Amino acid sequence: MKQPEPHSPQFLKTPAAAARLGLSPRTLEKHRCYGTGPNFHKLGGRVVYSIEALDAWAELGRRRSTSDPGTGVCLPAKRFDSQSAR
Repeated sequence: MKQPEPHSPQFLKTPAAAARLGLSPRTLEKHRCYGTGPNFHKLGGRVVYSIEALDAWAELGRRRSTSDPGTGVCLPAKRFDSQSAR
């Protein structure tokens, strides 16, 4: 009799999500505080990320060359001041 396949998790906690993106957990925490990172969920007191949200955010940074403007942008993990963008 065939064993059921274990399903992969739908949500990742911060350390696993950061590892998937190649970032440190602290950088991902900063992105969360500044609103510059991937969308996340609060389940009870825990912060989790869907794999789809992580992949979609990473896709914003996709480029073919250094001159490719791309279709999106992944902002740095720092405070964004709308006044300084003018």
